[in-house]
Amino acid sequence: MKRLLIILALIFAAPGWLLAQDAVSFKLGTFEDGGENYLGLVLDDSLIVNIAQANQALDGAKPAIPATMTELIVAYDGLRDRLHTIAREAASTPEAAYVKNVSEVDIRPPMRPHVIYNAASNYSLHAREMARRNDPNAEPDMRPAPDPIPGIWEREEGDRRQNPYMFLKLPNTIIADGEAIRIPPQRTNLDWECELAVVVSKPASRVAVEDAADYIFGYTLENDVSDRGGRGDGRMGTDWFLQKNHDTFAPFGPFIVPKEFVPEPMNLKQRLTLSGNVMQDSNTGNMTHDIYDMLSYVSHIITMQPGDVYALGSPSGVGTARETPIYMQAGDTAVCEIESIGILTNSVVASGS
Repeated sequence: MKRLLIILALIFAAPGWLLAQDAVSFKLGTFEDGGENYLGLVLDDSLIVNIAQANQALDGAKPAIPATMTELIVAYDGLRDRLHTIAREAASTPEAAYVKNVSEVDIRPPMRPHVIYNAASNYSLHAREMARRNDPNAEPDMRPAPDPIPGIWEREEGDRRQNPYMFLKLPNTIIADGEAIRIPPQRTNLDWECELAVVVSKPASRVAVEDAADYIFGYTLENDVSDRGGRGDGRMGTDWFLQKNHDTFAPFGPFIVPKEFVPEPMNLKQRLTLSGNVMQDSNTGNMTHDIYDMLSYVSHIITMQPGDVYALGSPSGVGTARETPIYMQAGDTAVCEIESIGILTNSVVASGS
């Protein structure tokens, strides 16, 4: 019922231009061309529209175009109609000077949030495979329902899900589509996790689950690369900092899709291939805690800001949980793909490459 109400609210809140037949969907990204970085609209994952140049070239009011993605997110409601006009004009005149093919520019991370909040074990099959990796006799589905987290995560009667769990990934881990994941020296057990990531639209503090959709700007991808090599001792349990925060361990992007173009974010196919072999094949609907739960959870701990990003965790199929573990090797290519959101492709190289 909760998800149905959220979907209906999004439908009735959709702006009129989105329902018009001539509406042109677009994604947003950051690009480099000739040493200049700029914000761009992305059409059909193939054409890049320099927003500032198009704004000046087209008729009508010429609003100020922000310089960064975070600023654009803050100003988005006031710029939506202009961005839609730019997308429509660029689609009809792809030969315009402000339009380039994606092959002619360098894709940069669409933004660099100050932190990425990452969900741990947020798909039941992934939680099960990881539990059995640590204990072959584990039966995680038989655990009793946990207690609530007072003041942060309350529980409805009959809710047997484990409580949400988040860890942090730092901005220095972020790399763009097309950049290489680097294997750290002597840390060879590198794993993949193809994840849906959500971009926050406005300050969010203690947001109720049923209100969370109002705080979502859009969606992108993260490959949450993990170092499964351990730390040589059992001190303090799992070392999330060591496991998750090496340089290049957060391939991110390639673009951000505003939420109005993704009517069913909780029903998207997602998969990861490693050098052409399918390793993960799932659906965002398999999450334990959905995008609304997780925004509510994080915002009950810390005030989220425009441009903050949280990733929803990995489906099953990680390399470390297999009967014979498989890890990324130099020369591999990891491709994380989520329906309607995009394709994130990164090679894997040795540390000295």
